Amino acid sequence: MTAVADLADVVGSRRATAALGVSRATYFRQARKATRPSSGPASRAPSPRALSPAERQDVIDVLHENRFADKTPRAIVTALLEEKRYLCSARTMYRILTMHGEVRERRAQRCHPKRPAPFVTASAPNQVWVWDVTKIRGPKPGTFFYLAVIMDLYSRYIVGWTCQHSESAHVATALFEETVALRGIAPGQLIVHADRGSAMKSNLLADLFDGLGISKSHSRPRCSNDNPHMESAFKTTKYSPGYPGHFLTIEATREYFRVFVPTYNNGHFHSGIGYLTPATVFTGRAQHVIATKQAALNDAYKAHPERFSAGPPVAPQLPATVQINPDRGVTSNP
Repeated sequence: MTAVADLADVVGSRRATAALGVSRATYFRQARKATRPSSGPASRAPSPRALSPAERQDVIDVLHENRFADKTPRAIVTALLEEKRYLCSARTMYRILTMHGEVRERRAQRCHPKRPAPFVTASAPNQVWVWDVTKIRGPKPGTFFYLAVIMDLYSRYIVGWTCQHSESAHVATALFEETVALRGIAPGQLIVHADRGSAMKSNLLADLFDGLGISKSHSRPRCSNDNPHMESAFKTTKYSPGYPGHFLTIEATREYFRVFVPTYNNGHFHSGIGYLTPATVFTGRAQHVIATKQAALNDAYKAHPERFSAGPPVAPQLPATVQINPDRGVTSNP
């Protein structure tokens, strides 16, 4: 602003601000601030209603009396009035206490530590699995079955699932034992991400992961956004056209998902993976299918290039990586 002011004395404010890339409004606002007299507390005359230093000290002395140790300023003002004394209003007492740093929350409040957002990334199948449990409505209001699903993060392929009467650590442990053995997961290969439910944080499951060489990642407390891929999969499940809404028996529930899961894996064209099916990506056939789509688009463009105003079409591509909280880039907090 000093340079603009010096140049403005020579060529004028319009040319000076234009030459230095400064808004004229900003220049004039700063100039007014520089010439305006200070309006801070030091330049402001004391109010005639303000207490003198001696009167404020009298208030502090009264507030520090033992009989007022557990009284509020309003109660103190009331007690003093019954003694035919008035020092100041209750609001002024609060103001004086604040000036001396004597106003605080009197209850013992639990302070939750700030946890970093989890950050996990996968560039191929069987690097990161995410899992969660959702309630499935039963035959009567208030009755539920519990569907536990393990999904590969990169391909969105459902690698394992179970439906039980309750959610428990034993159910989760049995599901992971079976799924890890089925998929041939080697020690140190896999990260499993989940929220902080009782089954997810159980010692039984943690001991299993330690024995299998599986790393853990957990969502922040009370933050469902940290496991968005599972939340999206559950919404897709419950909003599918054939979903009945509720089931009469757990056997009927299991029978439904025995059909739905293969249909989802092999027939759901997922927008997050270039409109490929989870099975296509999980089994490593993605590039072949993309090349097939691209060949069909190339033929269509050669036949009728005028129909493609943006130029040669490009088939949707598979993302290089899939991440949880990609904008955070913070190491996962186990």
